[in-house]
Amino acid sequence: MDNIDKQDVKKNLMSESAWIRLIYMVLFWLAGHLVVALVLFVAVIQAVITLLSGSPNANLLDFTKGLNRYLYQIAGFLTFNSELKPYPFSDWPADVSENKSE
Repeated sequence: MDNIDKQDVKKNLMSESAWIRLIYMVLFWLAGHLVVALVLFVAVIQAVITLLSGSPNANLLDFTKGLNRYLYQIAGFLTFNSELKPYPFSDWPADVSENKSE
């Protein structure tokens, strides 16, 4: 941190791509919070279904698998581990088990 050049900082602050990414990050942060709320809601529904029927609903399991992968995709983008913008700017994250050949 001692070697930070003021010109580099100024150049970085003036970078249009950095500000655009920041806007995307805020939007995906908000989307992530909505997805977490949806996951919690579905978890309660799934718990009720499991208590009543004795087993979880398979359709809800598949739905939440997709939501979990989407949250992972968002977290990767927000933490700069990925430059790929999450859905809807890229494909919905695929199930890894679908791509495995036996």
